[in-house]
Amino acid sequence: AWYVPCLASLETLQELCRKENLRCKSIGITNRNLKSYEVEYLCDYKVDEGTEYYLVKWKGWPESSNTWEPLKNLKCPVLLQNFLSDQNEYLSRVKEGKALKVKNHVKALKPAVADYIVKKAKQRIALRRWKEELNRKKNHKAMILVENTVDLEGPPLDFYYINEYKPAPGINVINGITTGCECSDCPAEKCCPKEAGFLLAYNKRKKLKIQPGLPIYECNSYCRCGPDCPNRIVQKGTPYSLCIFRTNNGRGWGVKTLQKIKTNSFVMEYVGEVITSEEAERRGQLYDNQGNTYLFDLDYDSDEFTVDAARYGNVSHFVNHSCDPNLQVFNVFIDNLDLRLPRIALFSTRTIKAGEELTFDYQMKGSIDLTSDSADGLSPSRKRIRTVCKCGAVCCRGYLN
Repeated sequence: AWYVPCLASLETLQELCRKENLRCKSIGITNRNLKSYEVEYLCDYKVDEGTEYYLVKWKGWPESSNTWEPLKNLKCPVLLQNFLSDQNEYLSRVKEGKALKVKNHVKALKPAVADYIVKKAKQRIALRRWKEELNRKKNHKAMILVENTVDLEGPPLDFYYINEYKPAPGINVINGITTGCECSDCPAEKCCPKEAGFLLAYNKRKKLKIQPGLPIYECNSYCRCGPDCPNRIVQKGTPYSLCIFRTNNGRGWGVKTLQKIKTNSFVMEYVGEVITSEEAERRGQLYDNQGNTYLFDLDYDSDEFTVDAARYGNVSHFVNHSCDPNLQVFNVFIDNLDLRLPRIALFSTRTIKAGEELTFDYQMKGSIDLTSDSADGLSPSRKRIRTVCKCGAVCCRGYLN
């Protein structure tokens, strides 16, 4: 049998069911709730004969079913607060940042105000659903939050969350491991890093102790050691709750930590589609015309492969560039010893406070060509227009390429 994904949202399907008086248990429309009404958001406000009314959008019902309801009938304090907050936000922006409140004598909102309130309500719902989707798909325990207090931008339309590399046809990212260490208490003399000819990357507190440029060899699925092995860090995923947020200086989306991060700690892995450098060159030319690309050269041993996180990626997709970053790139080998295909891990270079934005230098080794709408680092091998850097660091180089 063939299955085709439905392009309609759950809410659209629910609206169609209610409009046609149909029941569908799989999307939550039953005899019990077919005619039920729940406030989804508030659209408008007016005063009629001394009574305050709000225009209500009912959850699961089309906008044609919106009704004016008196304030006394509404039992949704959070939605009322959102309505008033969005209203004041719009007015303060119109008045160049001056905090304003609607005067008591106002009988109705201007169409522009109501339109903004509806757009903010829809954005709030879309971002909440996106946050729920991200947290369903992630494979680590830490939470992912989403926040936009800057503009009306919603979730990216063509981005799919993945937890590990998505290889293009013909590329094998799980290759070269047939045995593991026999350690009962890593690290030991014959542990994985030493077998590869390198030092163990982590100290007893599971913090990084090697210098940038050196590879990390973690224990793999064939190793005798258990999940608590001190040489299993990157493979467990990010341990910190992070927030994807909208920046206020034209850099698009960014990522900030919600927890304190100590120096030399693993923060996140950079993942995406693994493609050949030839394909990366072709895509790069297409991306240039769009102004968006997230190409990350895997150049630890050669320039044969590139990671493209434009459509497929994780939270690292949204991390911005800085000339004075708090994250550093390291090459990691776990279940693949192919030097052409390292995994890319980002570690903290210093203590990072809760609420601080996470950044890394797009010109670090292994991250030569990583560009986006929020920051455009360009490969020097491709002759492109120089892009102004907006990182704001004291030591800012001025350009990303």
